[in-house]
Amino acid sequence: MSDVVHTSAEVRRARYAVAAVFAVHGAVTGSFATRVPWIQEHSSVSAGQLGLALAFPALGASLAMPLAGRVSHRFGARNALRGLISLWTLALVLPSLSPNLPTLCLALFVYGATAGMADVAMNALGVEVENRLGRSIMSGLHGLWSVGALVGSAAGTLAAHLGSDARLHHALASATLTLLGLAACRWVLDLQAPEDEEPPPRFALPPKSALLIGAIGFCAVFAEGASLDWSAVYLRDRLETSAGLAAACTTGFTLTMAVARIAGDRLVDRFGAVRTVRTSGVLAVLGGLLIVLARQPAVAMGGFALMGLGIAVVVPLCFAAAGRSGSNPSLAIAGVATITYTSGLVAPSAIGTLAQATSLMVSFALVTFLACGLVAFAGVLRAGDRRKVVTPAATVSEPRH
Repeated sequence: MSDVVHTSAEVRRARYAVAAVFAVHGAVTGSFATRVPWIQEHSSVSAGQLGLALAFPALGASLAMPLAGRVSHRFGARNALRGLISLWTLALVLPSLSPNLPTLCLALFVYGATAGMADVAMNALGVEVENRLGRSIMSGLHGLWSVGALVGSAAGTLAAHLGSDARLHHALASATLTLLGLAACRWVLDLQAPEDEEPPPRFALPPKSALLIGAIGFCAVFAEGASLDWSAVYLRDRLETSAGLAAACTTGFTLTMAVARIAGDRLVDRFGAVRTVRTSGVLAVLGGLLIVLARQPAVAMGGFALMGLGIAVVVPLCFAAAGRSGSNPSLAIAGVATITYTSGLVAPSAIGTLAQATSLMVSFALVTFLACGLVAFAGVLRAGDRRKVVTPAATVSEPRH
């Protein structure tokens, strides 16, 4: 992207604008997730067919994310984000309109593709703003994504409780979130690629640095997916708790991650990415050990809380490191995003398969083992440590070509 100089006020305003986009992105996810049972019934698919269909968002995202860099190069960062976040919010309506399995798979493929491209674009802009501010903001941005997801989930839960048709619910949510996303995009940084810069390839393997950083993200997202989908089952089946207490454990885990992400930037600024992730990994391992060894529900819930604290800031720091790890930030971020999306896809089924063959305790022993990777390999984030970019008081504008 071209080195346009922005005032400190413009950069601060861009920070809040990108934060709003993150919240909008999360709200779409929350709005969809709560209406999956309605969508399953409306499209007349079995549980097994639904499982197949729910693989298509990750497939769409994995194939489309590398295209985000080319879109940003062609249209500029602001216009690209404006278009991609709108496609994503509008795609929310597609699954609820699907009458059968083939159309549902196609709708979820488009849903995932637009989600992935918007994800890459907004993370790339977040890294650019972080560079110019000279302090960490990526953890807080992902925290606001979690807040948006919680708000979207709450609205979806209310709509489901009232017996609302998901087509109407998603149409209203889509229109509202599209307007909010477009409004926020007015204030993001309008970065342009230099005229003599070659456009990124349509499809290319991610750089080696992104693969190493993505491995850290894989470990964190695996633990997150396992905890979100299986914590309630773990408490109910292994520790024989009530359904309400088991559900409260999952809610507590989600809230812990959101709060930790919002508060995480101060720790990153003080201790750096490597030390923060290494310490976080220790917390995640301790949490995993408590889960595996728990004989009382309170101990397991404490373990899941520690797990949430330990993995909360890892993925935001992986995106930040990827955005500064090479000459093509969008390609590196796309590579890390693809790996983390894949981890989120395989974790729940892997935990279930292993639990069926052995036990849930063994499954979470695997989660704990992977959490050790955060401690062992945190050093790969050193190459992406934040560099301060000074923002002069005057704006130097460049003409749009």
